[in-house]
Amino acid sequence: MSDITISLRNIDEERTLFGHLDRNLRILRDSYEIDAVSRGGRLTLSGTPAKTQGAARAVEAALEMIRNDGATADRIAGIFKGDDPAEENGNGSAPHGIRYAAKPRTPNQQKYMEAIRDHDVTFGLGPAGTGKTYLAVAMAVSLVKSGLYRRIVLVRPAVEAGESLGFLPGSLEAKIDPYVRPLYDALDELLPRGSLKRLVDEGVIEISPLAYMRGRTLNNCVIILDEAQNASIAQMKMFLTRMGMHSKVIVTGDTTQIDLPRDQPSGLLHVLRVLDGVESMKFCHLKQEDIARHPVVQNIVRAFGVWEERVRQEASRGRKSGRTPDRKSNGEHDRGRKGRRRS
Repeated sequence: MSDITISLRNIDEERTLFGHLDRNLRILRDSYEIDAVSRGGRLTLSGTPAKTQGAARAVEAALEMIRNDGATADRIAGIFKGDDPAEENGNGSAPHGIRYAAKPRTPNQQKYMEAIRDHDVTFGLGPAGTGKTYLAVAMAVSLVKSGLYRRIVLVRPAVEAGESLGFLPGSLEAKIDPYVRPLYDALDELLPRGSLKRLVDEGVIEISPLAYMRGRTLNNCVIILDEAQNASIAQMKMFLTRMGMHSKVIVTGDTTQIDLPRDQPSGLLHVLRVLDGVESMKFCHLKQEDIARHPVVQNIVRAFGVWEERVRQEASRGRKSGRTPDRKSNGEHDRGRKGRRRS
């Protein structure tokens, strides 16, 4: 459990913050699942560290709005609910239309979200369905909503399958859309209907291919690199050095799903070795038990893990015996050839 105490300046500020008959205080308790008690001009928040910190950021953002532009109690209620309709006005308040709607489902997911909150650079690693991208985007939305950062920059490698982006038909937006679509899917779940396009148009949210990051310096924003296992070593170095003043970086990836050519090493695997132990960085490893998709996804991931381990063992035995291991270790290719000869 964790306690945070926030001082209030006067009774008028307290009335606006808490609302009629402490309505806003009850909303704050319910929204963040914490206990909130006011005594002698001091508001004490109690609960788990992550939830208490989130509630404290919401209260501090609300107080800044009250002190700077005279926000009403109803508007404060919207902030505590996560659906405040106010536009960003340069004083640290949240951009309109942003809400926070994600909660960790496992202890590892909780540690991942806490690491994002507490570290400048966080790596979220794990198999499909463990919430790496969704929770990273949710935390970015929450951090911007609280006024701690002004923008979200979402980045993804555009790993091509035989066709260059330049030769595909359509506009640039149409060409890159398939690569960044998973990021839009996460945002669609986290943001009120119809607000995503507005936030993109206003520059609060930017979604871009990794190749377009070269030469930029990103200040005062949360930067997410998704599918980082498909970034080269040079691209990974380039991305990590885009980080400007007062920014936070989140890198997500699944080292079992690398789509790069076999002769090109993954930048994510490289930084796991090179950056281990570097200050202000945290590596979080999510596992099969953290998968939050359809229950069958856990079984699929587990089955592929068993198969891949068998391939590694057979390759190791082949090297020791001096025999070249059969890359079609499941035998399907050989059976297919035999069948064709019989026909």
